[in-house]
Amino acid sequence: MKKLFKYLKNYKKECVIAPSFKMLEALFELFVPLVMTKIIDEGIKALNTSVVIKNGIILFLLGFVGLTCSLIAQYFAARAAIGFANGVRKDLYKKILSFAHENTDKIGSSSLITRMTNDINSVQNGVNMVLRLALRSPFIVFGAMIMAFTINVKAAIIFTLVIPILFVIVSYITFTTIPRYKNIQKTLDKLTLHVRENLSGARVIRAFDASDEEEKEFNEDNDLFYRMNIVTSRISAVLNPATIIIVNLALVVVIYQGGNFVNNGILTNGQVIALINYMSQILIELVKLTNLFVTINKALASAGRISDTLSTEVALSDDGKLNAEEASDLGDTVLEFRDVSFAYPGAGDNCLENISFKLHKGETVGIIGATGSGKSSLSHLMMRFYDTGSGSVIYKGNDVKDYTLTSLRKAISIVPQKAQLFSGSVRDNLTLGCKDNPVSDERIWEALSLSEAREIIEKKGEGLDYMITEAGSNLSGGQKQRLTIARALCEDSSLLILDDSSSALDYATDARLRANLKSLKDRLSVIIIAQRVVSVKDADHILVLEDGRMAGFGTHDELLATCDVYKEIVASQSGKEAM
Repeated sequence: MKKLFKYLKNYKKECVIAPSFKMLEALFELFVPLVMTKIIDEGIKALNTSVVIKNGIILFLLGFVGLTCSLIAQYFAARAAIGFANGVRKDLYKKILSFAHENTDKIGSSSLITRMTNDINSVQNGVNMVLRLALRSPFIVFGAMIMAFTINVKAAIIFTLVIPILFVIVSYITFTTIPRYKNIQKTLDKLTLHVRENLSGARVIRAFDASDEEEKEFNEDNDLFYRMNIVTSRISAVLNPATIIIVNLALVVVIYQGGNFVNNGILTNGQVIALINYMSQILIELVKLTNLFVTINKALASAGRISDTLSTEVALSDDGKLNAEEASDLGDTVLEFRDVSFAYPGAGDNCLENISFKLHKGETVGIIGATGSGKSSLSHLMMRFYDTGSGSVIYKGNDVKDYTLTSLRKAISIVPQKAQLFSGSVRDNLTLGCKDNPVSDERIWEALSLSEAREIIEKKGEGLDYMITEAGSNLSGGQKQRLTIARALCEDSSLLILDDSSSALDYATDARLRANLKSLKDRLSVIIIAQRVVSVKDADHILVLEDGRMAGFGTHDELLATCDVYKEIVASQSGKEAM
């Protein structure tokens, strides 16, 4: 939680005003029993109406001023808490966006979603409650005890016995529940993951009639979450009744002892009522204090998770100084892999071994191989989503590590396997990477034409303002792929990577797309990663992968003559298109 205190630095005024006015409210509240004592002893008992009216007005003023102070305190506490959460949310989101793939894989996207939402809300509530009650409640508890001593020392001794007992109970329950709340948040991560996967994969679940199985798994996770909450809530729930029982027992003692003191002339009726009122104040504030501790425990558990995320070291360093967009052409080599080997973090064995090849300016290199042969891993290294284990990836004469990540990813465009679109207009989706360099509508239409997507948008009737729904659910798979290719072509890059991004296209559309890309050879080099031979057979060179190793590199005809792996792939796709 200490790491998050910096987000309150812009709300120092609110952090002072809120508890200060709460303390003022508490101070006025402590005078109420004394005023009541005067009304009883000097007004009602003495039949003095003027004393009753005078002190009644004072009671009203104390109540009115206390209410005003309370409203002011709550306003500033809420303002500080909301501002605090806003700052944390911004930095947490920025941190998550800076994460490398390795970080996201390790923490889990569902856990990051929970931290961005549930955890921040929990910490916000904690800050709000602390500003309002952290000083007020203890002040009233100890203030009431001190005021009781000003009335009668012997009668107030019971106060000194009650408070330590309650402190022990609160401390025990607090330290017992903190680790439980952390486990609850972890379980919520798992539940969020299950919901997210089920919602995004709803069509697949229905297609395989797996709703019952998924519902069963969800119910198991949900029941576990329920049981953990119930157990923790039962422990926390002990606080309120324990507090009430102990204070009420003390109240019985005060009434009994006070009655004896009245009979013996030691105390007046008004003073006994004052002692009862002070004990009641202690009861109310301890109930508030126990609820505060429950809220703080939840907030601390969530704050720990947020702090861990903010302090997580980004797995990919951005120490490069060069600008990839300004890199000059040294010779005609755009991209080169030099004896590259790579293993995913925690995977153990390498998924790529000793890969070496070159991509020259204006060329198209096709990459083909069986599923799991390492094709997409190559694209990840080109974009520097991961760093190589050994060897180097060279872009225009420099190691990709020497470039800033921002400039590298602007210089190289990629169309990933999964066609990901976002809710918004076609224009917004296609200019996603062009915010710093606005793209004209003419350029967007040109990209749509090159990607064979122009006709799709023209038929929608709304042009570039056509609204795409969440994840592009109002488009077919092939339409989404063509739009993601258009998005990549809108960027002013010199290298385009198509990572199996035409798999949903028919052969004719795929052929036209590749022909369109060929027309850009003066300014664009292309890498096509594909499962289908027809998608790469016309490439200038084809890299054949087998179990992460190079099985061949050459033209279609050369590989048919020299590479057994390539011949097997062609034979498996033995239609005319493959040959």
